[in-house]
Amino acid sequence: MRASLKLGRIAGIEVGVHYTWFFAFFLITWSLASGLFLRQYPGWGPATYWITAAAASLLLFTSVLVHELAHSLFARARGLPAHSITLFIFGGVSNLGAEAERPRDEFVVAVVGPLASLLVAGVSWLLLWSAGSLGQPVAATFRYLALINVMLAVFNLLPGFPLDGGRVLRSLLWAKTKSFSRATRIAARVGQVFGWLLIGVGLLLALSGSLLSGVWMALIGWFLSSAADASRRELTSRGRFRGVRVDQVMDPAMVTVPPDTLVRELVMDYFLRQGRRALPVSRDGVLEGIVSVTDARGVSQDRWDHVLVGDIMTRDPLYVVGPDDDLSVALDLLAARRLNQLPVLQGNRVVGLLTRADVIHYLQFSQEFGLGPDSRGRGQQD
Repeated sequence: MRASLKLGRIAGIEVGVHYTWFFAFFLITWSLASGLFLRQYPGWGPATYWITAAAASLLLFTSVLVHELAHSLFARARGLPAHSITLFIFGGVSNLGAEAERPRDEFVVAVVGPLASLLVAGVSWLLLWSAGSLGQPVAATFRYLALINVMLAVFNLLPGFPLDGGRVLRSLLWAKTKSFSRATRIAARVGQVFGWLLIGVGLLLALSGSLLSGVWMALIGWFLSSAADASRRELTSRGRFRGVRVDQVMDPAMVTVPPDTLVRELVMDYFLRQGRRALPVSRDGVLEGIVSVTDARGVSQDRWDHVLVGDIMTRDPLYVVGPDDDLSVALDLLAARRLNQLPVLQGNRVVGLLTRADVIHYLQFSQEFGLGPDSRGRGQQD
């Protein structure tokens, strides 16, 4: 999710907050300070209400982070890449680099989130029992955390894709039908219906006088319905790439540049004359890095005759794919890491470069000629 502020890493997983998180934090803090806590604990001073509410809001989002960490860590244990976690207005999202390979993996990764929330609820109840001597504000915070985490677990287990319950539903359908695509389509339709129901409930609440709760419920319903529809459309789009190998799409005219090439030569002979925007950097066919137009723009023209490609190229992290990899794997990597190109390696030797432009070019022509997985001599892979 873009437009996010990076907070750091936990177990190698990048954690960030989307700008909408700040609105959610203020809204929850305000509703607790002027609503729930005010009704349950009359007599506190204004500062106590707001400080307690702010602490409870931060701990709520910490609970959401624990929920998403459970998804990411179990995904990694199942062999799936877990890149980052983003907290936003509706909670949090784990950004995984690929879909599960088996229904069992999908089930486990989905269900551990709600289980983590129930664990946080249990810990909060235990702390509540021992918080009596620490005063009402501390007890109120733990009571709120216990209740809200139970609600978080229950809500996420509802069968509305892409909620955890929707993913559990997809895993069960996948195991029964033996078709990932069919299971995704059914789960996405259920998710859309569930989202519309939430929108309807939200409108009824708003009309009955609970304006804030109604609007919030309707927004969540709209988000779920949109996310489910986006998942369905993404599946349709990715269907065109199933069974397509990277070497069928990458630029067949393999060009690399040595690391001891001057920047002037890189710009004049490769970028301007050949119209390339990025090149693998290799010595004797072994990949050492990748250099792009953006890297070269960072060097002033008066230094072009003094700076080498090896001085400006990207060495680490360096993401690559193999020529026999499925194109969908490359797409996942391009999207997850926001890359424009990927070097293609056979062993440790460079054999090509796959760019976003190559993928778009392939998609345009496959649509124009009506090509699909079956027309390439490969059966539909579910």
